[in-house]
This record gives sequence, C-alpha cells and structure tokens, in this order.
Amino acid sequence: MIIGSHVSFGKEQLLGSVKEAISYGANTFMFYTGAPQNTLRSSLDKDLSREALKLMQENNININTVICHAPYIINLANNKDDSKYNFSINFLKNEIKRCEELNIKYLVLHPGSSVGIEANIALDNIVFALNKVLDNTSVMVLLETMAGKGSELGSTLEEIKYIIDNVINKDNIGVCLDTCHLNDAGFDMSKFTEFLDVFDKVIGLKYVKCIHINDSKNILGSKKDRHANIGFGTIGFTNLLNIINEEKLKDIPKILETPYIGETLEDKNRLYPPYKFEIQMLRDGKFNEHILEDIRECYKK
Repeated sequence: MIIGSHVSFGKEQLLGSVKEAISYGANTFMFYTGAPQNTLRSSLDKDLSREALKLMQENNININTVICHAPYIINLANNKDDSKYNFSINFLKNEIKRCEELNIKYLVLHPGSSVGIEANIALDNIVFALNKVLDNTSVMVLLETMAGKGSELGSTLEEIKYIIDNVINKDNIGVCLDTCHLNDAGFDMSKFTEFLDVFDKVIGLKYVKCIHINDSKNILGSKKDRHANIGFGTIGFTNLLNIINEEKLKDIPKILETPYIGETLEDKNRLYPPYKFEIQMLRDGKFNEHILEDIRECYKK
C-alpha cells in the first residue's frame, strides 16, 4: 500500500515534509512548495533537498511516488484578463521548475474555472496554457478530477478527456482522482470498479498517477467539495478501503487530504492532524469508530 497525506513545506522545506510523513507512518506524501493561496516562494535549499532524499531512502519512501500540488491561485481556464492569464501560466512554469529542482515527478493541478466565459473556450485556454508549460520538462502535470462547484472544469470525464486529447506532449499529462470530488460530481464510489471501467474506455487507466483518498460531507452529486475524515462521510470506510485496495491501481500513490480534528481547550481551538491514525486504520483494514477521540487523546498528551 503506497499511502501518505498532505504535509507541510516550512523552514526545513522538503526535509521537513519527509520528517512529517515518517511521523505518520507514511511511505509517500504530498506537499505545496509554498502557501497554496499566494505567490510567496522561498528559494529552494539544495542541502535540505539532499538531506530529504537521504532520509527518504533510509525510510523506503520512493521519490517517484511523491506528489507536489500546484497552488489554487493558478487558473488556466479564464483569459478575459491577459495579465492574470499570463500570470497563471508563468507561475505554473515556475512551480514546474521547482519540482524539477526537487526531483519531483508529479504536479497535481486543478484544471481551472471558466468564470463567465463559455466552457468550450475555457477548455481551449487550459489546453493552450498546458502546451506552453509542458515543453521540455521531466514533470508530469496531473489534472485533478473536480466536484463541479461553481464554474470549475474537470468534473466530467469528457472535459478531462478533451484536455488530454489536445495536449501535444502526452508523456507529461496525467490524472489525479479525488474520491470526495468524484462523489460530489455524481460518480458513485460504491461502484468504483464500474467507474474505472468507464474511465478506461473514455480516457484510459494509464493516465491515472495519483488518488486523493477523502470521504465527503455531501450527498452524491451535490457539487460542493467538502472533505470528511475517513469513514465519517457519505462514501464510507468500506468503499474507500476497496478503492485503496483496487488491484488495477495498486502501484498508484494514495494521498489523504482529510480535515484536521478540532477541539476547544481553555477557550482556544486546537487542530490535530488525523493522518497517522487514518493511515494505520486503512493499513489494518478495520474501521475504528473511536478514531477521532483517539486523535484528541494522543495530541493532548
């Protein structure tokens, strides 16, 4: 089982990310190279990167399964404002270069939101931008399947297919499935095998390179995108475990993006990462209905 979670990228950069992943019992992880909501980026420290790679090798973490996520502020779909559109393209180029420096193979990207323009034009904008940034790079951009909230694109297989079909460099484009997003877009995760069959016919399973494993707070087809902790949402533990153990995707890294667990102590709200406990629960293959309480107790100590 290749499983990990979202981790931070702070003062120790990739080395800190590796240390956090190890503390969760993970053998892969996903990170942003800076805050996902802004453009602030620190220069990459080569010494920290070398230490990170050494620590990964010592703990059986294959860098080829580690995932980077592009910042949310990139929107390749809308070109009504040329300056904003070109900013998104150039910022994505910069993120790709940072991945190259870190020897990271996969960069997950939200396709974008049309925001007032026709969907077919927006899809062509995404294709145009990707064809500009995917030239002469070792990094593969993974289009994330989206929930369909607002005007975001990538919530249907046909939209993902259109983008892939029109990207020139097919070796540098792939897909990241997100279970919460798929549920909220209307794909029944209790019938994941059937979904994969359809996906294979429409797009091709060879393009799937990562899966975000998240439960959902929403009903099927709600188009809302609100993640829930494993086993505490509408998808459910058994369905998520079946997805993780799907033989066709056994070599694909699975990444948890579930919510931190909140608790009010001394009039202060504290948040605890659930990943160590959720990863262990999934490895054990048995739902722990008391996991949220266990998390709180652990971090209070």
